[in-house]
Amino acid sequence: MEELHLTWREDIDALQFAAGNGGHCFVHRLALRTLLGFRPSPDECLAFARLNAAALLSAARQRIEAGEAPAKRNFHLDSRQIRRSLS
Repeated sequence: MEELHLTWREDIDALQFAAGNGGHCFVHRLALRTLLGFRPSPDECLAFARLNAAALLSAARQRIEAGEAPAKRNFHLDSRQIRRSLS
């Protein structure tokens, strides 16, 4: 499995990782709160992302393959997109 290089972006309250399209993918803390059922700390967000790296990468690739994330453009994932990849 490809390694997910995660960064917590305090300035935008979100996770960031390389998306595979030359841009970055962001997952805002509010999306993670929806998935987890509580307001996670940055460390809890990073822990969730590490445990679910395959699902995050899958959700990002689905957006790229669907043409929803053009080359070298940043984009975000919402809780629904991540949940579909977790199943």
